[in-house]
Amino acid sequence: MASNDLLKGMLKPIILKLLLEKGPMYGYEITQLVKEISGGDIELTFGALYPILHKLEQEGTVKTESEIINNRNRIYYSVTKKGNSTAKEKIAELEEMIKTLGIFFKPNFGLKYGYAG
Repeated sequence: MASNDLLKGMLKPIILKLLLEKGPMYGYEITQLVKEISGGDIELTFGALYPILHKLEQEGTVKTESEIINNRNRIYYSVTKKGNSTAKEKIAELEEMIKTLGIFFKPNFGLKYGYAG
């Protein structure tokens, strides 16, 4: 399982990617999909998820809609028109960072740059 420190900066793009591709989702649905897609390596807690969703909502990137299901209020999150470009930017930033980090973890990385590994 990935550590919270490692995941902290990646959660926003992950959540935005899911909302862009899947459309409106509610919190529990997001946590379960993240867990399923990651093969259980990422277990997104509500304590980590909702502050991100609220921040995205405050930024105008995500909007909410309420729906009553089985006498319970379910809040769905979706990407706004404004958030669409922001989401694509954040996803591209993360993809570029992953590509860059990949350089550091190649075999014999240190030898190529004059460091003994």
